[in-house]
Amino acid sequence: MVRFGFFALAFAALAAREPVVNLRLEAPFDELFQTSKTTPDYAVDGMLTDGTGTPGPVKISVRGHTSRRETECVFPKLKVQRADGTTLRLGTHCGEAADDQLSAKYGRLPNEKSPWREVAIYQILDALGVPALRAKPARVTYLYPDGRRVERNALIVEDDDEAAKRMGGTKTVEPEEFTTADQMFERADAVTLAFAQALVGNFDWCVKFSANDTYRCDARMKLWNVIGVKMPTGKVRPVMHDFDVSGMVTGSHTWFKSVFNAGYVESGSEREIEVLGQVQRTRTLFPRAELDAARKRFAAKRTDAYRALDEATVDADGRAILKDYLDAFFRAIETNEQFYRPVVVAPGAVPRSAPGPSAPAICPALGAIPVGTPVTEPRETQGDSVQVVVLDALWHWATPRHCAPIKTGPVWIPAASISREFPARR
Repeated sequence: MVRFGFFALAFAALAAREPVVNLRLEAPFDELFQTSKTTPDYAVDGMLTDGTGTPGPVKISVRGHTSRRETECVFPKLKVQRADGTTLRLGTHCGEAADDQLSAKYGRLPNEKSPWREVAIYQILDALGVPALRAKPARVTYLYPDGRRVERNALIVEDDDEAAKRMGGTKTVEPEEFTTADQMFERADAVTLAFAQALVGNFDWCVKFSANDTYRCDARMKLWNVIGVKMPTGKVRPVMHDFDVSGMVTGSHTWFKSVFNAGYVESGSEREIEVLGQVQRTRTLFPRAELDAARKRFAAKRTDAYRALDEATVDADGRAILKDYLDAFFRAIETNEQFYRPVVVAPGAVPRSAPGPSAPAICPALGAIPVGTPVTEPRETQGDSVQVVVLDALWHWATPRHCAPIKTGPVWIPAASISREFPARR
């Protein structure tokens, strides 16, 4: 007998006739949240009435990583397991913050706008043909033993194993098993993943693309917030998930000014710069032919992506935010002029506070600008030097390293050190 997970049943039964799944969950939530702080695997007994109106006993536990912290979510993500072993992964509203107030540490949006925005991301990725979990918007009524009744937006997320079966995979790969994307991913899957993370403004993920990749957390976390599905071919397919701190959900990132210079684009749009930061990083990871093929694949499904946004169940502000990121992404890849922006191509290009090789170096302890770092067209030229704004797409000057002048103004570098011809044509 084939046993389908809760998500598969709910999605198949309700997708055509109900845009939102209504659930009722009864449990001692105060006990669960308090005890799980010291006992991570703690579970409580509860009762779930699912979208078909059928009640049944369940075990409920807390899931997630940073979202489990009370400073992030007073009402964290839940795992709900029924007696038959099927599992419901529930993305909750996280908390009760007003409007667009983000959590101080990780920049979550702790209110019920966030779950349905996250569902919209899954739907857009599906429309683009990007491997990702599936998700569905839910409206959940939480009933406490003392009679309290809380009704909030949520999302149902597909289980990892269900996704692996749906994609024809044999198992999911543990992060400890992962080596590099160069070794384990199909090339087209790797470049698709990098572009798609840029599209949604998501920085809460890591994949070590190559042996010498040291971008952000990739040196210490080879696979983070990306599911690896082992395929019959022997290759691993990267599957995207977990977007609760992505730009498309939160609208902004609290760390932005510690990484990027808003002066890189004329508009000063943080959303546009976030997208460009990850889009431009792809030029250090893949050859031109693979980049151009990926750009073509995404462009071919542009209309489908916007249609998915139009059809999504999401708040008005969220729809505008999602559109901003979509617009920024497609602008960033649609033409060679937009995509192949000037970057530093020569090793040893030291940023300076004035033109000329004898001028004081900026943050000299951090060395030269890494090859592949985007810069603006020259704002000014003096002799062999040009004044440009640097986009720290490779996070060279990010925490724990800091260099305020890179984030706040233009710098001077040798004119001969920049070019649009990167990666080189073959």
